[in-house]
Amino acid sequence: MFSSDTKFDSGSGWPSFWQALSIDSVELKKDFSYGMIRTEVLCSRCGSHLGHVFNDGPKPSGKRFCINSVSLGFESKS
Repeated sequence: MFSSDTKFDSGSGWPSFWQALSIDSVELKKDFSYGMIRTEVLCSRCGSHLGHVFNDGPKPSGKRFCINSVSLGFESKS
C-alpha cells in the first residue's frame, strides 16, 4: 500500500509516507476519537485501521501518512 520511495523521516516516531501507492488501496475517514479531529487511514479491501494522515508532510503531496508498523509488510524490489 506504500512504497519505500515515498517514505520519509517525519520525526514523529511513526513510519511516514507522503503518498499511498494507489489512492484506491486506502480509504480515508474522519476520526473524532480522543477529543481530536483526524483522518483515519483504512485498508480499502478489508477495512483494517492502518494509521492516520495529516496535511503537514513534504512536497509534492503535502501529506504525512503515519502508518502503524504492525500493519506493514515488506517485499523485495527485485
